[in-house]
Amino acid sequence: MALLKMNKFHWHLTDDAGWRIEIKKYPLLTTIGGFRKDTEVETWKSGKTAGEPHGGFYTQEQIKRIVAYANDRHISIIPEFEMPGHASAAIASYTWLGTAGVPIEVPAKFGRLYDNFDVTNPKVIKFFKDVLLEMFEMFPSEVIHIGGDEVGYKVWEESDHVQKYMKDHGIKTPADLQVIFTNKMSKFIESHGRRMMGWNEILGKNIHTDFVEKKHDRQAETELAKNTIVHFWKGDIDLARDAAQQGYGIVNSLHEFAYLDYGYTTTSLEKAYRFDPVPAGLEEKYHKNIYGLGAQMWSEWTPKNADVEFQTFPRIAAHSETGWTQVENKDFIEFKKTLKKMQEYWQSVGINYAKKTAGTH
Repeated sequence: MALLKMNKFHWHLTDDAGWRIEIKKYPLLTTIGGFRKDTEVETWKSGKTAGEPHGGFYTQEQIKRIVAYANDRHISIIPEFEMPGHASAAIASYTWLGTAGVPIEVPAKFGRLYDNFDVTNPKVIKFFKDVLLEMFEMFPSEVIHIGGDEVGYKVWEESDHVQKYMKDHGIKTPADLQVIFTNKMSKFIESHGRRMMGWNEILGKNIHTDFVEKKHDRQAETELAKNTIVHFWKGDIDLARDAAQQGYGIVNSLHEFAYLDYGYTTTSLEKAYRFDPVPAGLEEKYHKNIYGLGAQMWSEWTPKNADVEFQTFPRIAAHSETGWTQVENKDFIEFKKTLKKMQEYWQSVGINYAKKTAGTH
């Protein structure tokens, strides 16, 4: 990363299938949430599993060493603590964190699963703040990522106590409940000198009309806190343009260009290189609100380091150049020439970069 002048490392540390960061006030998050009995393999909904347990987590001391190592290379680590969805590993650790109140295990399958955090419970809100306080100690980053993506509202809609809370507080939709909760977290994070970042669902817009259970979700009327950084990954690009015009900071990781877990036939090296994080048609006076781009390497289907390297390299070099080069100065033919030097270096240090990077685009 340092060689490519990439200066932010977004570290996704919690999800349904595992909790990977030691929190001393809540030890079960790692002793239970850090381990699952099995792991889905091959691809989505394959129905196949590895047949063996999987688990592990980073201690606070390990994290501090990694943060220091990155800092020496001018890289800031932005941690992600998912809320209020993708919460299964945490709820498996402490049942009271969930909305349904039903004991669950850490799931072996990947995706959007089970329950949400119960954001109407003051004890759960205290949990979020306690975890964040320990994270602040580990991560000096100005920015803290709270996820916020793919929250299924069914469990909130079917919960009597959540529905009563919404009625008592005049909250019209589950989307509004999520935005109101997110704003509480933003205020808490800001009160500690930090800034909140989240995936673009935190705007309260339904970007998942392809998900059966979210097809008819109503959109929020509540406005997201203005100090928030919106991490755009899916949906109509107009959403990113509108958010920038409204003054939100934007990091653009539009999945079809920037997700490194996609195959090269879907996202070729050239397609990755041609990505422009500034939405088309955005007036120049708002360009300052586009902070840059992200390139996410989701690792569900990459069980070995060599698999992660194959997906990441060489596209990471294309994303780096995109982040530091004016659009008018980009030249894919020239990029491929200079890339050869970088590939020689990767080969010398044993990085398993992809040799064939073309595809349909």
